[in-house]
Amino acid sequence: MSDGLDEPGGPPRVAVITGGGRGIGAAVARGLAADGWAVAIAGRSADSLAATAASIDGPVLAKATDVGAPDQVEALFSATVERFGRVDLLFNNAGLLAPAVPIDELDVATWNEVVAANLTGSFLCARAAFAQMKAQDPSGGRIINNGSVSAETPRPFSAPYTATKHAITGLTKSLALDGRTVGIACSQLDLGNVTSAMGDQIAAGVLQPDGSTRAEPTIGVEHVVDAVRLMADLPLEANVLRMTLMANGMPFVGRG
Repeated sequence: MSDGLDEPGGPPRVAVITGGGRGIGAAVARGLAADGWAVAIAGRSADSLAATAASIDGPVLAKATDVGAPDQVEALFSATVERFGRVDLLFNNAGLLAPAVPIDELDVATWNEVVAANLTGSFLCARAAFAQMKAQDPSGGRIINNGSVSAETPRPFSAPYTATKHAITGLTKSLALDGRTVGIACSQLDLGNVTSAMGDQIAAGVLQPDGSTRAEPTIGVEHVVDAVRLMADLPLEANVLRMTLMANGMPFVGRG
C-alpha cells in the first residue's frame, strides 16, 4: 500500500544530507531535489550551504551544523521537521581526513576531531533520525551511511580515517538490525576515488604502500548521485545493505 509520499500531488519526501555544502553532499542534494525531494542540507560552512541552497530548484533548508555536537544535531532535525513535517532519508555524508603521518606523529586532538566528525556525527544523526522516523506518521525511513573503501582496505598512515570507516560498517549493520521492526532500513555506500575535494587530491597523486606517490583514477560525482537515488527509491521492505562504488582502474582489488 502506498503512503502517498511520492504520489503526484502528495507531499515531497524529505532528505537530511550532512556535509551538504560542497562535493558529494551538494551533488546528492541537487540530484534528490531534481527527483522531487525536499532537502535539508547541513555543514559547518554557512556560506557553502547558502551557495548550494541557491543552486537547488525546490524546497530546501540550509542549517549550519557541527555533526559532532549533540545540541546542533538536535537543532538540525528539529528545524527539518518544523519546516517539512518529517524525515524520510538521512544521508550521513559529513567527514574529515587526517594528515598522512605515522601514527606516533599524529596528535590526539586530530584523532578526536576525525572521530567526532566521521563516527560520533554519524551516530548522533542516526540517533535523531531513528527517533523521528519511529514517531512520524506514516513511520519509517532510510539511512545511508557514507563509508569508504577504507572500511575494507587502508591507505598508508590513515589510522584515524580507516578506524572510523571500519566503525561505520558496525554502525550500519547494527542500525539495519535494530531498524527491522520499526520500518527503518540502513545502508552503507563505500566510495572509492570520486572527483570532489578529497578525490581531487587523489587524482593529483597519493601515497602508495610501496612508498611511491602516484595519481589514481577517479569517477565523477554523478555516479554517487545515481547510487544514492537507487538506494533511496527502494521500498522499505528492500535494502542494499552495502555497495562499493569505485573507479574500475583504482588500486583496490588484489595487490593493485
